[in-house]
Amino acid sequence: MHRILLSIALVGASVALAGCNQSSGAPGPVAAAPGPRLPNWPALPENAACTESLNNYQKVLTADVATGNLNQSVYDKIEADLARAANACAAGREGEAAAIIRSTKVNHGYRA
Repeated sequence: MHRILLSIALVGASVALAGCNQSSGAPGPVAAAPGPRLPNWPALPENAACTESLNNYQKVLTADVATGNLNQSVYDKIEADLARAANACAAGREGEAAAIIRSTKVNHGYRA
């Protein structure tokens, strides 16, 4: 009789402990991390190489901030340089814009 009661107690304890490992359903909603602020660039020429370079680099930066691969403070520094490049691009100074973009990529570890 003592053995039966001990077995029942062990089974009951096992069931009680197993219940601690189960989740209470679906996880609650997770707030999305805020993305980077979009740059405030002047209107860029539609078919200029510098426009394409700026837009492509911006896509990479936005993705890197969203995934946590790029710190917001570093993003802000890069954006200050890209604003200068965007102003040069908008003014038709593609060579200057390309040089700023390349320098910024190299300085921050991106493939130029």
